[in-house]
Amino acid sequence: MLILLFYIGNVMYTIKCDNVREIAPMVMLKEIPHTPDFFAGFFNYRGTIVPVIDLCQLIQGCPCQMRLSTRIILVDYMGKDNMPHILGLMAERVTETIRKPKDAFVLPGIRSEQAPYLGGIVMEQKKMIQYIDLDRLPSCINFLPQED
Repeated sequence: MLILLFYIGNVMYTIKCDNVREIAPMVMLKEIPHTPDFFAGFFNYRGTIVPVIDLCQLIQGCPCQMRLSTRIILVDYMGKDNMPHILGLMAERVTETIRKPKDAFVLPGIRSEQAPYLGGIVMEQKKMIQYIDLDRLPSCINFLPQED
């Protein structure tokens, strides 16, 4: 399985590349008032308005630092309306992909009700890397497209 490595603060995380559409450079985002702190804004991606989640803010409570390697990871997901949508995930030091077998991920034995999207842990060069489950993440964010 191909996985993408990135940082949230000083901690390394990963997602499966299966649903990654593109890794885009940072762009100006349209901020919207009265949204959760982790919502960074919208941007126009090839004619589609895409919401962007600041993973640093969501997971650690502080915004991503703007570095040359800070990126927007564009992922496809199936919305509650059973329609395909695109979600942007802002992360720091998005620089590398690696291959790991599915059985390399170990469940930590603890689940957080506040972060049900955090999955297993994989080891890479003596580092523990937390997995973010893209199948669970969109359902934890209550302002993404829904049925009317």
